[in-house]
Amino acid sequence: MILCVDPDERARTATVDAFDEAGFETRAASSSATARRVLDETDTVDALVTEYELPDGTGLELVRDARELSPDTACVLFTAVGLDDIDTSEFGGVVAEFVSKDDPDARAEVVARVEQSVALQTQTAYPLPEDEGARVAALERYAANPAELGDSIDRLAELATALFDVDSSAIGLIDAHEQRFLACHGISFDPVDREDTVCTYAILDDDVTVFEDTQDDPRFSGNEGLAAANIRFYASASLTTPDGHHIGTFCVYDDTPRTFSERDRHHLQLLADEAMEQLELRRQLKGGERDV
Repeated sequence: MILCVDPDERARTATVDAFDEAGFETRAASSSATARRVLDETDTVDALVTEYELPDGTGLELVRDARELSPDTACVLFTAVGLDDIDTSEFGGVVAEFVSKDDPDARAEVVARVEQSVALQTQTAYPLPEDEGARVAALERYAANPAELGDSIDRLAELATALFDVDSSAIGLIDAHEQRFLACHGISFDPVDREDTVCTYAILDDDVTVFEDTQDDPRFSGNEGLAAANIRFYASASLTTPDGHHIGTFCVYDDTPRTFSERDRHHLQLLADEAMEQLELRRQLKGGERDV
């Protein structure tokens, strides 16, 4: 079911008609309050399509609420407000696609975005980054045998556990179907199916990801791997290629819930950047060897 939210009746009706013609079940709302009632009352909302300016709030606030109820809901800001005029500063990791109502064939575009997102939801048990194809292609350039990296990556993992006073840490790469680990300290991981790893959610965000208590998040409440490893606290920073693709994570874990300060987040990102530099250096060296 697609929930279309727009205070303008004509615009709302046109959007609903576009989804109806595409074969979707739809519900409509003219305000945040009405939309929240629909979200509360409906078992499954596959996608939320909302104007940014609402009479009782903003579309981003509504996106945040929808994601709290169902983290995998596809969300699209379909708005007349320019992207530069949307204040995203207070919403942190809230991610939504953006389609301008001023675009040519705007409603066809928003329907196509939703169709793609819903199709991906049915194919995977986890959300995919918008650049998933390019991200996996970029990963191939950095896929490494841990033994080839020497002790440098291991030292970074050991340093992280001491710096943050946590039980364990790991540095891993995330391919199309699983996460495999280049270094672990304090705990050892075999490759993990992607739907079972917290990190598949972390690579959706440009910022450091923190779950102060994994048991508070419904996505991980039944995760047997986290329970077996006794992981209650999780924080990670993405390993980001020079062209901006998140190919993996630098994670720290603990067996008790805890907070993670802005200073901690900054230091974890520095460690992730250093790990990525090691991978980039290895890639350049291997490329040079092939050129000889």
